[in-house]
Amino acid sequence: MKKILIITYYWPPAGGAGVQRWLKFSKYLAKLGYELHIFTVENPESPENDNSLLKDIPENITVIKKPIWEPMGFYKKFTGQKGNINASFLNENSTEVNNSLKQKISLFIRGNFFIPDAKKFWIKPSVKFLKQYISNNNIKTVITTGPPHSVNVIGLKLKQKLNIFWLADFRDPWTNIDFYRELKLTPCANKIHHKLERKVLQTADKVVTVGQTMKDEFAEISGKNNISVITNGYDSDDFTNYQKQTSDKFVIAHIGSINKDRNHEAFYKAINSAITNNKDFEQKLKLVFVGKLDAAVKEMINKYDLNKYTEIVKYLPHNEVVQYMFNADLLYLPINNTPNAKGILTGKFFEYLATKNPILAVGPTDGDIAKILKETNSGEIFNFDDSNSIANFISNFDKNKYSFTGIEKYSREELTNTLVKLLNL
Repeated sequence: MKKILIITYYWPPAGGAGVQRWLKFSKYLAKLGYELHIFTVENPESPENDNSLLKDIPENITVIKKPIWEPMGFYKKFTGQKGNINASFLNENSTEVNNSLKQKISLFIRGNFFIPDAKKFWIKPSVKFLKQYISNNNIKTVITTGPPHSVNVIGLKLKQKLNIFWLADFRDPWTNIDFYRELKLTPCANKIHHKLERKVLQTADKVVTVGQTMKDEFAEISGKNNISVITNGYDSDDFTNYQKQTSDKFVIAHIGSINKDRNHEAFYKAINSAITNNKDFEQKLKLVFVGKLDAAVKEMINKYDLNKYTEIVKYLPHNEVVQYMFNADLLYLPINNTPNAKGILTGKFFEYLATKNPILAVGPTDGDIAKILKETNSGEIFNFDDSNSIANFISNFDKNKYSFTGIEKYSREELTNTLVKLLNL
């Protein structure tokens, strides 16, 4: 039986987008007969907990959890923030927090003194423990997944010390991630980040990204051709026994968090225009947001008089979120208006596909999401400021235009088969 060690910061009962990729890979790798060892954090700082994900942990795997010390407690005290911290700079209570002096100071410290990230204190003890663990268990294949990219640095150091096959997985970019510009980096710190990123990319036996744009960017950085794309996907098991609940409303739903970079005024303006020009549409409209919303989102809802049409549901377990996806007539997908927008390929996009409810995306019309929308005929995408086209699309919406062609290749099971080929096991 082939053995694989997977090192991940996020693991159930932690919830959020970062958990599912390797939880689902683990589920299907175990079904294929591989012996899995999961190394993760005992006390993670995750957006929420989601006990519904525990059911996907295979019974016949080994999970090792070790504590981590990270400076998040000091950050919360200094900035006055409470609860779990969202990595995408989302603040639910005030649009002023991200511009406060304390926030700017804390971001400077985070970017310049905690390289590659605030999880850096997990690197040294993890390498020490895993060196012995890998040798004792005769493990030859190691997978790391980031962010946090401290996890991929653990893989780098293990590769330098041991004769292992190392696959470095990138769910998001490193120096081209959307909030990198927020970190107030000095030229020296910026150089260290880039140097460490390049070292990881050049040293790993294989590198996997979630999209073609990120693959191309990493190939340019590393000068190597060891990079492959395995997108995120949907687990068919998660979408059985659901059906749309009957309603006389036309439901436009967004699932997941919306930070300030995903808060596109054109969308709210378009909804307002459709309401103004079509009284029948006004009577039927229902907007549903499930997940954490930046305060700026609520300001837009107020600005365009959409409160009476809007339902806001805070974070829900994944199994409950799926029902909201099925209930939608149209699923809204805003893409971050940031320099890396073309390469953003969110996990929820593939779960949207699984419902076969059409998608309204706002973002680059030549990006990775745009290409898959066209390839699968599953929805439309509009530029960030194109409110007129969005309003026209909503007013003349026809669900029957969309065929969802070939979405089966984005199932987690099929994607795991692709992974196995890369691992050469």
